[in-house]
Amino acid sequence: MGRVTVRRPVVTFSRRTHRTRIDALAAEEPLELRVGGSALTVTMRTPGHDVELAHGFLLGEGVIGGLADVSVARFCEGTGPDGLNTYNVLDVTLADHVPPPDASVERNFYTTSSCGVCGKAALDAVKLKTRYSPADDAVRVDVDVLTGMPDALRAKQKVFASTGGLHAAGLFTASGEALVVREDVGRHNAVDKVLGWALLQDRVPLAGTVLMVSGRASFELVQKAAMAGVPVLAAVSAPSSLAVELAEEQGVTLVGFLRGDSMNVYAGVERITA
Repeated sequence: MGRVTVRRPVVTFSRRTHRTRIDALAAEEPLELRVGGSALTVTMRTPGHDVELAHGFLLGEGVIGGLADVSVARFCEGTGPDGLNTYNVLDVTLADHVPPPDASVERNFYTTSSCGVCGKAALDAVKLKTRYSPADDAVRVDVDVLTGMPDALRAKQKVFASTGGLHAAGLFTASGEALVVREDVGRHNAVDKVLGWALLQDRVPLAGTVLMVSGRASFELVQKAAMAGVPVLAAVSAPSSLAVELAEEQGVTLVGFLRGDSMNVYAGVERITA
């Protein structure tokens, strides 16, 4: 379970000199998610907080909507070359009242660490309807609070500090308090871990919160925010055109290029106060 980083030798060149040293790399391993014993998807992720990841993924796909929808989540047996459990297969048992995942949730092949939507059985299945629409959330967030979030997020990125190779997602209150921060090689995995944490804490729907991500704002991240009832999504980089369209459709305030003391608001500007 401690494979967050892997140490490997590297040769560093600098002008006329070079040296061999040990470098810390962000770990990336497959996680097979099963529901009721049946394989649902495989995602490449950084090991750790896998139960949160599973809950967040199932929430984002509309399979579950709250803590009571899951009966148990446990790792399956499976050993690596060293004879130890790899902890790379997680089985979730849904509560009796929850129907099994729709076929549209299944991935054709696997989910890469860079794209959680890749391999969807049907593109029309991507636009999922949330149980917790953020459209009517009356929260307001001050510009000064938002501009402080990137530094607050970076300060809690412990593994990034040693590897430089991880995305991060953080959940903040409207006043700027960091509730939870998670890191992963996949930005969608980092968000799933954050939303899974919130679900396990019985905090969903996440009214009055801000979801802050360290990279760009993709369509899928807006979808995940909407599925959890998050009213504000902020990113340090750019959004995609489809992300902006979905944010407008779902009533999510979408902030991009949040750097220094500036930002662009692409949707839901009425929630931002100066």
